[in-house]
Amino acid sequence: MLAAVVTGLAVLAPAAGAQVGTGPWVSDSPGYNTQQKGCGQVSGLTFKLTCSSTSGEQRAERRYDTYSGGTHQFEGSFKITSMTGSRISLKQTFRDGSNAGPYFLLAVEKGGRMYAVEGGATLGSGATVGTSVRVNTINQVGSSHKVYLNGSLKQTISSPSGSYYDKFGSYRTSSGAGPITVTWSGVKFWHK
Repeated sequence: MLAAVVTGLAVLAPAAGAQVGTGPWVSDSPGYNTQQKGCGQVSGLTFKLTCSSTSGEQRAERRYDTYSGGTHQFEGSFKITSMTGSRISLKQTFRDGSNAGPYFLLAVEKGGRMYAVEGGATLGSGATVGTSVRVNTINQVGSSHKVYLNGSLKQTISSPSGSYYDKFGSYRTSSGAGPITVTWSGVKFWHK
């Protein structure tokens, strides 16, 4: 009986350590607010852009609390359930305070290409309808911002000092348009 219990614990242990990067990590539970603009609709962890407009602000997102300093990790998985549009941002790390504005935006094109909106670098492929993709971002404020897709490091950029916050959902980029429906799951935050 004891062996069965110990074996069961060993099987469960990896799920608690799903985050990437070197720890130790401390679990976080930041607050958030829901943002819906234009044809954006939010229902729980499902985010929709219901129109094909190429103008105006089309947004359905969660915006999490601002942090300053330290190292912060986001993890979540998205699954696109329908998409006839393209160039939609799904995960963002924004700067806040006196330098507020876009810093890192992970977007997807209709064919499944995932890319960084700032600079246009391809970060991966396979983000097609019905496929789940795990996203981790690690922001070491004042040092580096790292992006992982399905556990593999895809990008490292410089992270200036200052304040930041995380967002996810669906957001029309300046060159994009919906419609899209995407569901997020397994959303977690850590810091160290």
